Amino acid sequence: MLFKKKKSEPEVKKIDLLLKENILLNQKNPGSKEDVIRAIGEVLKKSGYVNDNYVNGMLKREESFPTNLGNGIAIPHGVLEVKKEIKNSGLAVMVFPEGVQWNDEVVKLVVGIAGAEEEHLDILSNIAMNLSTPEDVDKLVAANSVDYIYDIFMGNATA
Repeated sequence: MLFKKKKSEPEVKKIDLLLKENILLNQKNPGSKEDVIRAIGEVLKKSGYVNDNYVNGMLKREESFPTNLGNGIAIPHGVLEVKKEIKNSGLAVMVFPEGVQWNDEVVKLVVGIAGAEEEHLDILSNIAMNLSTPEDVDKLVAANSVDYIYDIFMGNATA
């Protein structure tokens, strides 16, 4: 054989944007927003969306630009430098019925985002459309249904 066959890159398995097991209801306040970011980052990591370093990038993002949006929502995600740590676009959702202090706001819904390429814009747009009022967020928090939350985030229902 004149030329060695190149070893092919391992194929990256495509994972759904949101897995039902990544929707965590009735979470208790872990203490700080940094603890929440670490916890939701671990969910993204264990599901195969991101590598280890992405969680550090999520914490770095929070230091430079707080990710609470108002309406009781926070969307922690990584800084631009850790985009290369994203293996697949993905979400993780944590619901805190009693809330978590996030800067000057009490947050009840935390959506961890790993958006590969330009997909993060579509993800943010979907969140903004479906959770534009505090009432929309309250319905999600009170729903106590993984299926309902899944359907909202996957575009199968509206809040």
